[in-house]
Amino acid sequence: RTMPLARPTGQIPEATWTLGFREKKEPWKGAVGCLGVAVFFAMTIGIISWQALEQPPEEWVLRGRAGGVLWERRRGALLLRVQKKGRTVAVITVGGVPATEPQKKRDRCWHDGGTFCYAWEEEKKLQLSLEPSPAPATECYGVRWTPLRPDVVLKNCFSMANVSWYGGASTRAQRWPLNGAESLAQPFVSGDFSKNPAGYGPLLERYFLSSTGRVTVTVPPDVPLFLSLEKKRHFCLETPAGRAAEPLRYKKSVSPDTAAAHRHPLVLAQGVNLPPPRLFPPHRSPVWRYHGPAGSAAKIKRGLRSLAKRLKRHRLQEGVLALGERCTTILAAVDHVPWERRKKSDVTRVWDPSLLEPLQLSIALSPYASIASPLFLRSLRDADATSYWLSLQPRVGGCSVPLLTTWKGRLCARLNVTSEAALSWYLARAQRLRQVLAASYVVFEGAEGNAFLEQDVPPPPELVGDQYTTALAAALATLGNATIISAGARSSHLPLFVQMSPLRSDWSHAGLKGVIPSVLHYSLLGYNFFIPDAVEKNLASEAPGDPELYVRWLQKKKFLPVMAFSTPPWLCCDAWVLNLTRQCIQRHQDFVVPLLVKHSEEWLSLGYPIFRPAWWLSPTDPTAFTIEDEFLIGDEVLVAPITEKGQTWRDIYQKKEGLLWMDTNTARVFDGGKKNRNYSASLAEVPVFVQ
Repeated sequence: RTMPLARPTGQIPEATWTLGFREKKEPWKGAVGCLGVAVFFAMTIGIISWQALEQPPEEWVLRGRAGGVLWERRRGALLLRVQKKGRTVAVITVGGVPATEPQKKRDRCWHDGGTFCYAWEEEKKLQLSLEPSPAPATECYGVRWTPLRPDVVLKNCFSMANVSWYGGASTRAQRWPLNGAESLAQPFVSGDFSKNPAGYGPLLERYFLSSTGRVTVTVPPDVPLFLSLEKKRHFCLETPAGRAAEPLRYKKSVSPDTAAAHRHPLVLAQGVNLPPPRLFPPHRSPVWRYHGPAGSAAKIKRGLRSLAKRLKRHRLQEGVLALGERCTTILAAVDHVPWERRKKSDVTRVWDPSLLEPLQLSIALSPYASIASPLFLRSLRDADATSYWLSLQPRVGGCSVPLLTTWKGRLCARLNVTSEAALSWYLARAQRLRQVLAASYVVFEGAEGNAFLEQDVPPPPELVGDQYTTALAAALATLGNATIISAGARSSHLPLFVQMSPLRSDWSHAGLKGVIPSVLHYSLLGYNFFIPDAVEKNLASEAPGDPELYVRWLQKKKFLPVMAFSTPPWLCCDAWVLNLTRQCIQRHQDFVVPLLVKHSEEWLSLGYPIFRPAWWLSPTDPTAFTIEDEFLIGDEVLVAPITEKGQTWRDIYQKKEGLLWMDTNTARVFDGGKKNRNYSASLAEVPVFVQ
């Protein structure tokens, strides 16, 4: 068949006109001519009307076993439909494509029943194909749009009408589902909210999931991609404008049930290198972030000793003291003495780890080097080290020039992750620093972003999109299980903890209300072991949040993989909050950690997220698709915190009809599949239910 497509030419038909005086001499000929014109128009209108009535509004263009793809003429859209019930499960509108009457045929793949091809002359070419399925009952369709001119922008938009979508990118004010988010078209690359609050966050995957529980959309990592989110309407995949003719490629998959659709592609394709449960010390102890004096190594040591003494005095002596990158640099004195010249006596004067026992230490590094630092200047003097930094391609006869970008207000060069020599040097430096400071954990900041795109420079093929983050994560995973990274892209299978981006100290979706949507987003994309930011105070310059915010955040974080604090409870609130903090830490260790260990094995074998949304147990209930203030740990624990200021009650959706849920605070039992309205939750408690 021919796809019903056309492009109006906009040209006026040619005509030959006679002079008016001839019509006056032969009036009968004029009458006959008028009659002929009338008959011609009547026939034309009849033919057009017949075509409009007889020609179907949509046609099958590719059929599989369980479903297929149709073209809808009215909207110019591709429809993904399952044949069993004849239900459309995805609508993809195609930008810049006419919707009526067939156009000149070009490349058509009738020789292959598993492929459909069509071309719009001098504009774009479409190829649909049946792809190999990862599971027997799953069917996959490949979509490939190829521009035939450099100025053609390819754009496919996925409708949000009666469908909720999840996955993709993290945003400053995270929403669950994506339908509530808004974003202009921009590169689909991880970013730093402190640099670009309107951009995408540090964790993203080219993976989208619909609320039908059946449809997934995945985009290959080598496709230059833009993403836009239009609230409650659609999300769009686009190719960059003004570049060489880059195809837009993605795969749509339809699965028979929720479980099959939710197995994360990276988990199944690459396997999970999950650390053994005994090597998960970060989530067994709270993390206390150091925001004390940082002017010199002596001041930092005094500040750490003071914080350690206060924690011990308040019976919070177990945990990790976390230093930022600046304090790490000062304490190690890396800006003054090269590592190879440092003597053992110098090391002991720099740091004595026994000052903190039994507390442990966490340090921070980044792949950036200030252009004024001795580290960078030494590399310039060493001819072999010039490849250690990302560089601009040299002109003919020229030399490489480091690509400069900004990091924490300084002009910096960035580590070249495509160089094995650079990675080996960087990893060896990190290991030496960890050994010298006797640090138990190392946090690697600044893993997100594409430095080339930030400077409006086309990246090399090996660093398109988020491949920098992917390559850096793979290298850092070799350092062991006590490694924490600030971003994730195609790295959920690696034994790394991921540091969540900073939150605001308020009740908005950029603060407390965005915590659960972020948790669900991270876990759905395969990143189940993360360190959430502290809502109560996320920057040293900010004032502590109000006590109610502190308590509500404390109640949430005890059910997450790691409990992290920026403000100690004695600086924020009354003595009862200090007692509540001790109780929450103990509850986390006794109740939550065993659950994480148990369900990490399930994630390893089946690809199921550890933290699950409301629709996980109720995949056909539309009410569950938009619940963003509850979450499940596995299938057995339901957590429903308070997210509104001043509230001591809330509505709670108990999942799945036929199940019984018991309130762990009151031992009351409720039927599943119902909503409990105005459920009491005082400031001292959080509603938690177990099956």
